[in-house]
Amino acid sequence: MALPDALLDRLRRVKLLALDVDGILTDGRLYFQADGIEIKAFHTQDGHGLKLLKRVGIHVALITGRDSPMVSQRAVALGISHVYQGCEDKLTTLRALCQRLDITLEQVAYCGDDLPDLAPIKRAGVGITVPNAPDYMHTHADWITDRLGGHGAVREICDTLLTSQGHWDAVLDTYLHGHS
Repeated sequence: MALPDALLDRLRRVKLLALDVDGILTDGRLYFQADGIEIKAFHTQDGHGLKLLKRVGIHVALITGRDSPMVSQRAVALGISHVYQGCEDKLTTLRALCQRLDITLEQVAYCGDDLPDLAPIKRAGVGITVPNAPDYMHTHADWITDRLGGHGAVREICDTLLTSQGHWDAVLDTYLHGHS
């Protein structure tokens, strides 16, 4: 889907992609084994997209209301150091992170899928949600991805950020001609 020029202009300024986890990096379903152990499914293409963002200097943060060792493990595997779990006030957390990174909320793209994500979606430079979010989230987002949460939506965001900021050809060239 082609995005409006005004939205692409705002994406060009993004220095931080902040994401909710359940419903964005996962499909939102929670799996528990009989022993109480939680299992989450993450999309590998999303993970690779986040690595590409970090490679070009775009910060990545995970801000989630739940506490999960699976999120910690996934963050470590992807080299994401900005991880906030058990977070009830996501906007306050996002503002504090912006201050630490010396960026403004206008330089943030935030993607979430439910009411706890509403304030950051409204305040970020680019507020994003997914098609499988409730309809009332759609009315407040600047962009609704084509792909579902947990099914490549984050990769769609990453590729769009890389393209809008002029990094895509260099990324593609790296894979066509070998990593440097």
